[in-house]
Amino acid sequence: SLVSLFVSFGKNSFRTGENYKVILIKEAMNWEDALYYCRDHHHDLVTITNMDDQRWIQEKVKEASTDYVWMGLRYTCTLDFWFWVSDEVVSYENWALDGQMDDCDMSGAMETGGEHKWFNMKDDEEFNFICSTS
Repeated sequence: SLVSLFVSFGKNSFRTGENYKVILIKEAMNWEDALYYCRDHHHDLVTITNMDDQRWIQEKVKEASTDYVWMGLRYTCTLDFWFWVSDEVVSYENWALDGQMDDCDMSGAMETGGEHKWFNMKDDEEFNFICSTS
């Protein structure tokens, strides 16, 4: 299935805050294309596991040309939970008040302005995105 494909290709890496090498891709793509772009050219779509990561990434997203940027956060209907494509457990969360709905074909995006909260967005929307590079 598509879900197991995403999970099985995940790669673990340990890092914190500024040691986390990431790159903003200022090209608008749907979530799946963004995922494959990151995996083909860098490492993976970004994973945010703590507040240090969040602060580091939100500085990067300020330069985006879209209102949201894709992260490596995905919802699976069949298993009914959110997961990071890197296989990291979703422990830290920064959802907007009404930003998280458990719905099929949804992935996580961070707002590029305001408080940089997370929202679930339809996969076929096109946004800039953040890749991890190591």
